[in-house]
Amino acid sequence: MNQFTPIIIPLHTISQFDKMLKIEHIGIAVRNLENSNQLFEKLIGKPAYKTESVISENVNTSFFEIGESKIELLHATSPESAIAKFIEKKGEGIHHIAFAVEDIEQEVKRLKAEGFQAISDKPKPGADNKLVFFFHPKSTNGVLIELCQEIK
Repeated sequence: MNQFTPIIIPLHTISQFDKMLKIEHIGIAVRNLENSNQLFEKLIGKPAYKTESVISENVNTSFFEIGESKIELLHATSPESAIAKFIEKKGEGIHHIAFAVEDIEQEVKRLKAEGFQAISDKPKPGADNKLVFFFHPKSTNGVLIELCQEIK
């Protein structure tokens, strides 16, 4: 007869793992948004549900839904944009992974306290009706990390 010993986890421990709600999207830098939209429409089997310009970042974006997550295609509208510089240095490909959070201010504070290197001082408006904040790849094993919170 097998006996199981219950594992008791204090509630304060569980809440530590509640910080990131889900992978909200994966951002992919592309040279040509129209061609990439066609490619991802074929790949995913449905069109982008949204295209949007983010003037402050000098990018045009397209979003594709896959279950509860998304793919964001990012196309530079200026050679000075972060996306243009990324493509020049690394070529097209995965640019960032974005995590949905409930309280972006609290998460930024927590991650800074954990030693992660912030790219900016505070969250700012981004695409898809989100507040966004980025952490430098140097502090996250080479992956640009974005936090995003739905603007209510």
